Amino acid sequence: MRLKDKIAVITGAGAGIGRACAVEFAKEGAIVIAADINSQGAFETSKLGAGITPVKVDVADGASVAMLAEFVVSKYGPVDILVNNAAIQVSKSVEETTDEEWARQLAVNVGGVFLCTKHFLPQLKKTRGAIVNMSSVNAFFVEPYCAGYCATKAAILAFTKAVAIDHGRDGVRCNCICPGYIDAGLAEAYFLSQPNPDAARQAAGGLHALGRVGRPEEVARAAVFLASSDSSFTTGSAMVVDGGFGSGLPVGGR
Repeated sequence: MRLKDKIAVITGAGAGIGRACAVEFAKEGAIVIAADINSQGAFETSKLGAGITPVKVDVADGASVAMLAEFVVSKYGPVDILVNNAAIQVSKSVEETTDEEWARQLAVNVGGVFLCTKHFLPQLKKTRGAIVNMSSVNAFFVEPYCAGYCATKAAILAFTKAVAIDHGRDGVRCNCICPGYIDAGLAEAYFLSQPNPDAARQAAGGLHALGRVGRPEEVARAAVFLASSDSSFTTGSAMVVDGGFGSGLPVGGR
């Protein structure tokens, strides 16, 4: 059990990749705080593994994050692992995106990573802990109608490296994961919004060298690796977990 008795805070744990991370971390022996603005989703996650505690938090609100940090340290002690996973996506062109939608994406996707890192760093320094940020393959290239999302995920890459450089001497490691299409969370919502979800899922799978979209637990296992001592000499890195996205054959191709 690679994370036995480690205290892990996972944001956006009410669904998708965050939920899968909570379950995998619990399997590895961690004491997991499943934090999400959707308290019902976090509660549902807590029923999937022993040692998972649901907590409501708005990662875009500094006061909410501060309360989360105080709660965790008072009940469990200093945190060993922080997984910054919470994110939203607005699927519009730049011209169609409202000022409010743009600001909210920045506040959640980037601001949330900043606020959680800021408030948990004092604890992570004590434990010489690990931070895992959830970026995306969209940090490297842009798909249509997701300018805000892509911009935020690229920002997470730079922020990850900055934290790694600034706090490496404190014993804190900071890495990020860049998933491709994963059949959960934001991608799942996209598939379900299409006239034929199965066809949309198959078409997306055809863009990957492995011929399918990923599963949330496959990303979660990468997060376990980056959070554990198995990656003790890895920091400031971006682990791509995308099934060879962009190098696959067109759907129906040979």
